[in-house]
Amino acid sequence: MSDVQTWIKETVTATPVVLFMKGTAQFPQCGFSGRAIQILKACGVENIATVNVLEDPEVRQGIKDYSNWPTIPQLYIKGEFIGGSDIMNEMFESGELKALLDA
Repeated sequence: MSDVQTWIKETVTATPVVLFMKGTAQFPQCGFSGRAIQILKACGVENIATVNVLEDPEVRQGIKDYSNWPTIPQLYIKGEFIGGSDIMNEMFESGELKALLDA
């Protein structure tokens, strides 16, 4: 496992809610990342750990390899890969995401 893969694994397992995104929670750099932040806030998540993939090309590619998922943003809850903004939106609308976050 590469250093980036090790760092990603440690990050997603050490922090309950991690969003790999373009930009920051305060200043998202794409609409999908912005929507992901809005969804998490609507679910009552106050401490959202975010990783700005635009700051490090190795992390940007590494997270795609780690999850075997081609797009950003990517949400992890308690070390488990949940999905991108479309999946987050579906789970939010059904109430499943809030239940998972509250568990």
